[in-house]
Amino acid sequence: MSTNLISPDHFTGLKFFEDAMTRLMSEPRSGRPWSPAVDILEDDHSLTLKADLPDVKPEDIDVRVENNTLTIKGSRKFEKDENVKGWHRIERSYGDFVRSFSLPNTLDTEKVAADYKNGVLTITLPRKESAKPKSVKVAVQN
Repeated sequence: MSTNLISPDHFTGLKFFEDAMTRLMSEPRSGRPWSPAVDILEDDHSLTLKADLPDVKPEDIDVRVENNTLTIKGSRKFEKDENVKGWHRIERSYGDFVRSFSLPNTLDTEKVAADYKNGVLTITLPRKESAKPKSVKVAVQN
């Protein structure tokens, strides 16, 4: 009787750790004090990115697609109010950010759409028609 010592759950945890370390090591430490978290989902029809951008004004967000690279830039400003006193902590990061993602050539970058709701930026890139899965009927020969 064999026992599987490594379950799929161990690989999931390792993947999260690898993603976090890659992000930490690939981003410069100066000039960019924060980097928004991004989820990426791909299905048969599109690729969707969701970026957490709380307290970022829509006019401070720039989304670009160039040479099969999607870039999200923006800024979260600290609203300093001289009448507010007594801060105990300021832990959230502020300032400029930029995230870039390589896109496969199977996406139609001319039809990119972006929506911002409740602090979440959702970017959708549809697949090119030629890249969508097709069902092929099998002919029966007599």
